[in-house]
Amino acid sequence: MTEGPLSGVFVLELGQLLAGPWAGALLGYLGADVVKVEPPDGDPIRTWRTLDPSGTSYWWRTIARNKRCITIDLRQPEGRDLAKALARRADVLIENFRPGTMERWGLGPEVFATLKPDLVYARVSGYGQTGPYRDRPGYAAVAEAVGGLRHLTGEPGRPRVRSNVSLGDTLAGLHAALGILAALYERDASGSGRGQVVDTALYEAVFSVLEGVVSEHAGAGHVRQPSGGTVTGIVPSNAYPCKGGHEVMIGANGTSLYTRLMEAIGRHDLAVDPGLADNPGRVARAAEVDAAIGAWTAQRTVGEVVDALVAVSIPCGPVYDAADMAADPHFRARELFEAVDGVVLPAIAPKLSRTPGRTRWAGRALGADTDAVLAELLDLDPAAIEALRARGVI
Repeated sequence: MTEGPLSGVFVLELGQLLAGPWAGALLGYLGADVVKVEPPDGDPIRTWRTLDPSGTSYWWRTIARNKRCITIDLRQPEGRDLAKALARRADVLIENFRPGTMERWGLGPEVFATLKPDLVYARVSGYGQTGPYRDRPGYAAVAEAVGGLRHLTGEPGRPRVRSNVSLGDTLAGLHAALGILAALYERDASGSGRGQVVDTALYEAVFSVLEGVVSEHAGAGHVRQPSGGTVTGIVPSNAYPCKGGHEVMIGANGTSLYTRLMEAIGRHDLAVDPGLADNPGRVARAAEVDAAIGAWTAQRTVGEVVDALVAVSIPCGPVYDAADMAADPHFRARELFEAVDGVVLPAIAPKLSRTPGRTRWAGRALGADTDAVLAELLDLDPAAIEALRARGVI
């Protein structure tokens, strides 16, 4: 098996829960050697949501994949000394504690500016390392609200809703990983040999995916509102009911797409209506267009709708759940399910043609690699490691 593109990059991951660890998972999937540091009682995600027969969360198996798992009590001075020694061997340090925590522990970036000047120091927090909100606690749900995403979700006039995944954390992890890769490239390609701080805030990661929302307000004073199952200013693009209580997603907002769609559903009158010849006209009559499409789809199964529309090149697809995805042949052909260590994990995009990422092992047991990592990277002998364990440092 070809090594990943980040083979040879050593990442020290501190912190717990989701945003920072997701950045570490991305780097590990691409071949980096990621050492995950947990407190002696473990990362809480180990016991969140659905558990496998061993009592470990399937989520943990996913987010801790490809990581060497060690335990260090960072609240003890000896534990912080171990972390500092490991950081001096690393290319990248990832931490997602509340701002100021690492500085109080003597592990802030200013320490490594002299001890390890080539270290890329990635920080993930709710509101960033500066500004009046820096000390506020921040979780994904709050970041999605403050970052402007939650305002745009749900039905007009009703309470806001959220996706049933932690988008704020995942977006922040993606942004942190991107920043880390950019910093590594600059360090090595420029010849400077210098690391830098990558400061990622959860709410800013959300803010950055708002498309034209900010510019619309700044330039035209327009504040976009929630739009239910549609997206503002694009018609038709919606989920429509089908037989059996299922739904199909149809996007046909281009003029030629719209015309073909109307002809396919037997609404020639709407296909040739001059008032619907462009997107602004369709937006003005969105309820009429959606009602026509919904009346047609409701008389058919999802499969019948998809077959009919794919035949005329209309973008559409079923609204899938996990069971649907597991049964779909395209998902299998694209190798999106990786069976490793007795569990099935989702592959991580994107696919690289020559040095693809892969899951080498699922998230391991608590402290599974502590002894091996401390011996390999810090040259500690078994007696020294056992002494640390006896004192509760590991």
